[in-house]
Amino acid sequence: MDSPSPQPNDSSSRPPFNFSLRFWIIVVLTGIGTGIGAGVLMLILRTVQHACFSYHTGDFQSAVEQATALRRVVVVSLAGVIAALGVWILKHTPGGAAGGVNKAIWFRSGQLACGKTIAQALLSIVIVAMGASLGREGAPKQTGAAIASKLSRWASLSSAETRLLVACGAGAGMAAVYNVPLGGALFALEVLLGSLALPLIPPALVTSFIATAVSWLFLSAKPTYLIPTYAVTSTQIIWAILFGPIAGLASVVFVRLIIRAERAKPRRGIAMLLPVLVFIMLGLASIWFPQLLGNGKGVTQLTLVDQISLPLLAALVLLKPLATFACLGSGAPGGLFTPSLTFGALLGGMMGHLWSGLWPGATPGSYALIGGAAILAASMQAPLAAIVLVLELTHHITTIMVPVLVAVAGASVTARIIDSRSVYSGSLHLIRRAAQDPSDDTVLWGRPISKDFTTISISANYLEVLERLLRNTNSPRPLYVLDGNAQLAGRILPTRAIHPQALPTVLVTGAAGDFIEPVQALSPLMSQAEVLARLDIEPTGELPVIDEKNGRFLGLVRRK
Repeated sequence: MDSPSPQPNDSSSRPPFNFSLRFWIIVVLTGIGTGIGAGVLMLILRTVQHACFSYHTGDFQSAVEQATALRRVVVVSLAGVIAALGVWILKHTPGGAAGGVNKAIWFRSGQLACGKTIAQALLSIVIVAMGASLGREGAPKQTGAAIASKLSRWASLSSAETRLLVACGAGAGMAAVYNVPLGGALFALEVLLGSLALPLIPPALVTSFIATAVSWLFLSAKPTYLIPTYAVTSTQIIWAILFGPIAGLASVVFVRLIIRAERAKPRRGIAMLLPVLVFIMLGLASIWFPQLLGNGKGVTQLTLVDQISLPLLAALVLLKPLATFACLGSGAPGGLFTPSLTFGALLGGMMGHLWSGLWPGATPGSYALIGGAAILAASMQAPLAAIVLVLELTHHITTIMVPVLVAVAGASVTARIIDSRSVYSGSLHLIRRAAQDPSDDTVLWGRPISKDFTTISISANYLEVLERLLRNTNSPRPLYVLDGNAQLAGRILPTRAIHPQALPTVLVTGAAGDFIEPVQALSPLMSQAEVLARLDIEPTGELPVIDEKNGRFLGLVRRK
């Protein structure tokens, strides 16, 4: 007689989730290393800011506004030169892939070049300190991910465990610099891994809490944004109902702008010149709008306490996202968290001012807070993480939680219906779409090249792998796996993907790359005799054909 099934949230009877002692040791070490790394990065940020804009007390935004126009232009232009040189050096330095936490998690099984990634993090924090309109969280995210990747390799952890740890390290980096331990853990799970499965929560929480506690040795434990306690009113709730869908539409535009910036990154030719030109233009724009410089923290703070006029809000709600788009599109490395929050606060503050003229009763700063949470949730496609992050960043949204939840729900649903991509996953969608581009060639060696096959991205999760395999239950066929460059990485045989011994240790973070086996592909340059000989000994009776010039997957040739 079969034993009764456990509760859905009871993972005690599922062996794949029994993490080893070695795994937990790496979790603790990742948290400690990430906390130290985040603290050092923030010390570098402040040192560069103080040196470039010549101030000793006060905040970055005030220092930038008080600096002369010439200093702004010179400092930001110099940041463009540093960005161009740094990106060129990293590109031409051997040692594997750097940065790109999301791509590393899903396309490279969590593998990152530790030295190059930390070097890119240092480059990012320096240019953000000098005025680049990008987020400062990109650097600690990369540092935490790189440390986790290095330690996972050292401990010989599985690819599924490595993915989990790299995501936890990245979330811990964000947690440490913003003092948001719970938000950092949720960011790792909901944004980077796309799953809030119960077994994943303890490692994420432990890593974020340790990193945040360690960072207190370097950083303040105060909330990032200091705001008053806003009272909830009926006008806020009505406004939140109307604003939610508008925020969803705005976030879709913002996400598509970021994705376009990713596409526009120069690969050759003007790659060295473009960052310099973009940053010179940013410096010139800062003569009239100094609020464009930096990640947007200062602008957000002023907006949340209603210290920016309506005309300036209207200008910045357009110019600040464009500045972020230009910096990112030039190839400069940086984060997107604070720019997303800033855009939401500016939009909410502007529309709150207009609404107050029609129906007074609430402070415009409260509308900015609601708008920041709504845009952040929709642009990250992570409503729960966004709410918790804003709560920990301010410590003051509990009193207006109802309009915040209403706006977040409306924005998230609207954005999901129109475009499910986020500012963090947009480039992954581009890669996965390119990985399924079919070929038009039809005949080779006098026989047809079959298009009757199924491809899948190497980043596809285990459920997607099973779904593809189960579509052909009558005649199980291999899945052909394509990497991030739309080239054949191998194949998945049905028996391997469903065999218990082949399952990843952490099934929730398993991906197609965990099940692939190499396959000897055919080439159009081979002789017909060689092709027939290989087909005769191939158990599946079919082999893929690859164009040796560009690596394209042309199709299959089958044994008659």
